[in-house]
Amino acid sequence: MTHNAIWQLTFWFSIIGVAYIFVGYPVLVFVMSRCWPLRTQKKVNTSPISVVIVAFNEATRLPQKIASVLGSDDAHLMQEILVASDGSTDNTAEVIASLNEPRVKLLAFAERRGKPSVLNEAIPQCENELIVLTDARQDLDRRAIAELTANFADETVGVVSGELVFKAADSTTTAAHGIGIYWKYEKFIRKHEGRFRSVPGATGALYALRRSLFRPIPPQTILDDVVIPMQAIAASTRCLFEPAAIAYDLPSDSTSKESIRKRRTIAGAAQLMVNHPGWLLPWRNPIWLEFVSHKLARLVSPVLLGLAMIANVLLSTNPIYGVLLTLHVTFYLSALAGWLFQRAGQRSVLFGAQLMFVALNLTTIAALCDAFRGRFRATWQRTA
Repeated sequence: MTHNAIWQLTFWFSIIGVAYIFVGYPVLVFVMSRCWPLRTQKKVNTSPISVVIVAFNEATRLPQKIASVLGSDDAHLMQEILVASDGSTDNTAEVIASLNEPRVKLLAFAERRGKPSVLNEAIPQCENELIVLTDARQDLDRRAIAELTANFADETVGVVSGELVFKAADSTTTAAHGIGIYWKYEKFIRKHEGRFRSVPGATGALYALRRSLFRPIPPQTILDDVVIPMQAIAASTRCLFEPAAIAYDLPSDSTSKESIRKRRTIAGAAQLMVNHPGWLLPWRNPIWLEFVSHKLARLVSPVLLGLAMIANVLLSTNPIYGVLLTLHVTFYLSALAGWLFQRAGQRSVLFGAQLMFVALNLTTIAALCDAFRGRFRATWQRTA
């Protein structure tokens, strides 16, 4: 095989690989969900509910968050709302006491250890089988918890994920536009994964699980909202995506803020392979295709993109590959244009998706460097 043929093979292998990761797999899971759907029996829940909110220095947000939870249609079923304070140094304790709500209980941990360690202690203390996990940041729709828990009428369901909806859909920044497109894309995939079989993870802002399925997770886990659902799936139950269970949030208004979040998420995906190697084996992972295609394949995307560009440059003397190189360069220039619009504080509908795609892959490179250097941190940092 000639060098030219090798580079042609490298180019098309890389392009097809990237196409599968970002287009082929979503189409595949959509088709599978239509051809082989798993039906879920839903029924209005009447069982008692425990709510767990893990917080670090969230005294200013907690009153509104708890009011949002207690304003739910299922509030009468909530026997306890556990606020697990992960070494908070603000006045969280005073704020909880001032609410004068007997169902709201503070679990105060003196040392800040990270969300996984707090969940390992808080969830076993819950009194009820149905547990709703939610963050302090987001407000909940009145129907959110009721929509989540209705799915547990089906005994095959172990975890149900809610949907994160951004309030500022008409943001004027290019980054926010790109992030909005990305989240719609993500929700499309999750919805059809849940209809076909299971979603390999949940929305950390809002999801529910059966307490009996919970197993302690490694203290340095980054993606607890992936590991906990995957453990339930490994126990022969399903993880669903419930689009009617809505948590409201504000999108990041810059790629740098979103990059902080995505860098942590991507590093967490790399960490999954280290902490849970059994999930890489098809015979030990009931949703191997979804797990590998959705959670892990994107880790190799920057490598494939780099190989495609190198091969395209080396093949550019061929007229066909010369045209492809022009398209290749144009795409990256459009992402650069999106970045320039972002720097100027302007919105560009035309360049938002390209900017988000390139930023995601650059963030993946940085996150993999974090992973290989062992920079796994279970404690979280505020980005907004």
